[in-house]
Amino acid sequence: MQQLKIIVEKHPDGYVAYPLGLRGVVVGQGETYEEALQDVKSAIRFHINTFGKEVFEIDPPILEAFVAETNFNQ
Repeated sequence: MQQLKIIVEKHPDGYVAYPLGLRGVVVGQGETYEEALQDVKSAIRFHINTFGKEVFEIDPPILEAFVAETNFNQ
């Protein structure tokens, strides 16, 4: 079983989710957090079934993911 880190973003019109650590672009969306998470899981399964387990072969692997905020002037 492979474990992935998934980012879920809340936007004014719903949620967007995408995994870290896969080759290619995989995105899910939904009106709720749970819908977006289920949608991206389905998209990940489809991506793996289409392109094979090579999608996990990224170098270097992601060990941890962090979300940080900062202020800046434009």
